[in-house]
Order: sequence, then structure tokens, then C-alpha cells
Amino acid sequence: MDKKKAGVPLVCHGHSRPVVDLSYSPVTPDGFFLISASKDSTPMLRNGESGDWIGTFQGHKGAVWSCCLDTHALRAASASADFTAYMGWVRKLWDALTGDELHSFEHKHIVRACAFSEDTHLLLTGGYEKVLRVFDLNRTDAPPREVDNSPGSVRTVAWLHSDQTILSSCTDVGGVRLWDVRSDKIVRTLETKSPVTSAEVSHDGRYITTADGCTVKFWDSNQRFWLVIFTCLLSFGLVKSYDMPCTVESASLEPKLGNKFIAGGEDMWIRIFDFHSGEEIGCNKGHHGPVHCVRFSPGGESYASGSEDGTIRIWQTGPLSQNENLSPSDNGTSLANGPIEDRKDVSDEVIQKIEGFDLSEEGKTEENES
Repeated sequence: MDKKKAGVPLVCHGHSRPVVDLSYSPVTPDGFFLISASKDSTPMLRNGESGDWIGTFQGHKGAVWSCCLDTHALRAASASADFTAYMGWVRKLWDALTGDELHSFEHKHIVRACAFSEDTHLLLTGGYEKVLRVFDLNRTDAPPREVDNSPGSVRTVAWLHSDQTILSSCTDVGGVRLWDVRSDKIVRTLETKSPVTSAEVSHDGRYITTADGCTVKFWDSNQRFWLVIFTCLLSFGLVKSYDMPCTVESASLEPKLGNKFIAGGEDMWIRIFDFHSGEEIGCNKGHHGPVHCVRFSPGGESYASGSEDGTIRIWQTGPLSQNENLSPSDNGTSLANGPIEDRKDVSDEVIQKIEGFDLSEEGKTEENES
């Protein structure tokens, strides 16, 4: 098969250890932003379009496994393996404008995942304790709500159905579990052969994209689920399942047209596939280590990849469509990757907001990765 010509990515340096998680904010009046988690213990914030570094969150003493931004890109959260004066494992809540630490939430073991609720009032965490915790960000000193019957160590978490449902996967057990927030019960398990290393809810809430082993799957997230739960009309059917050419760690569905997806894994390549057929329509190489995370930007005009080599690369997808009325099938194979052009600088307004970030690299401590 003839491959599309490889694009020229923006290469974002700064991390000194592997990059293990990436998360984009939605589009805000100041643009959109990209936060990265790394084993070097320092989450970093960047302009999502240009890749320009904005600031580094200083304070963790251990590997940071997960990170996220809230809906308005005003607060950041990070999940870590560090040990603090609280004598426990913690995840941190940050002010994304100043870099200040807002709060630390105590855990008893390594925290692997975190996610803000859609309404930004709640924070969900999970990790080695096999417990899901929901913290009320309006009452940060209040005890969290706990769901303690996860079948394994929690690897990924997400919210869906307007914060009525929690999604989680485990590091050592296959499948994705869907929890009803009101009852704290597992109401459905999406079965997979291997543990799910990446789970993403699509921008429109229609699909759940999972990566497990050498497979990428797409599930119907059933937007009406929370309305019909009492009648047990639980579909969450498997929509697509595609075998990958290698073990993949992460996958992401294009958010605007939903006509293609990307996947990255141990072979160091980022591959682009047609959503409808599973055909490989592009392949980009540039990383010098396994790709741990891939995510599309909120508008689908680019995607980011993070690797064992400590770099983030931002790849352009090219124009989404010459005619927005064309169907995804008409456009799916015409979206060639290409060089970045006409990049915008970070606005003066955003620069003023982040003047309080700690720019120094001094005082970093070695992380505890156990």
C-alpha cells in the first residue's frame, strides 16, 4: 500500500524522562492548551497549537503518571507516585494560570489516573489501591466519595453521560468497567482480551475508544444510557475492532469528522487509520522510543504524541475538509499529513497570566517510580 508522505512535526523538548500522558483542553477564548505528564515529576503546559512551552508545575517528587485540564483550562490535575509529608501517595491540584499548587489529596498508594468532571466541580482519581475516589472541588477538605470494588489496579478513568457515569480500566485485568455514579455499582463491562492501556470518550460523547494489546476498539457509548438505566437497556455495543501491526499503548479518534483515528505503541510509529475500513492511510516516524500516548487536538487539525524518548511531537493533519458538508467517507483518505504552516504565537494575554510559573530547573528531586 502506498503510504502518505510523512509530515514534519513540531518537536517539543523539555522533559528529561519518558512522557506517559497527554491531555488537551477544550478551545477557550485564549486558544487551547496541552498538558503533559512525565516520569521526571514535572507536568508541563504548552500552547496546544504552536507547542510553545508556557510553564512547568513544580512540586512533585515522584513520577507523574496522568494529567488533565478542566473545561476552562483554569485548573490542572496530576496523578503521581510521590511520597509527601502527609505520609501518603498524593495527586495534586494546580492553578493553571499561575502554576500554584491549590491542594494535595492524600492517597495510600501510587495514583495512576485523574479526570475532571465536565462541570469542573469534581475530580476523579484511581490507582494501585483499587479504589476510585471522587473529590468535591468546592469542598477540598471534605472526605472523598469512594468506590472500592475495582477488580484491579486502576489504569485509566473518565467521565461520560454528563457526569452520570464513570469509566475505568485496570493495569492487570482486561475490560472497561462502567459505574453508575448514583449507585456506585458496575453496570456494564466492555470485554477485552488484554488490559486496556488507553480509554478515550469522543468529543461528542458518541464513542469510547480503547487500546488493548494489539487491538483498537470503538464502542457505542449510548448517550441515552443514564435515561434508561432502570430498564436495563444497556447497549454499549462494539462498533469497530481493528487489529494493529504492533502492541499499541494509546489511540485517539479524530474529534470533528470522526473519520479517522491514530494509534501509537512499541514500534515507535504513529499510524493513521480510516475509521470505517481500518485501512492504514498514513504513518509518521520520528520518535526514538515507544509511543506511550497520542491525542487529537480539540479541532482535529493536529495531534500530539509522547514517547519514551522524552519528547512530545505535534503533527498537522492538514485541512479537515474543503466542504464541511462532505461526508466523512468522502474525506477520510484525503487528509494527508504535511508540514506545519502559519503557526500562531502565544497571545500576550496568556503570557501575562502565567508569569507566576516557576521557570527554574533547580531543586528537582529524584522520583519514586515503584
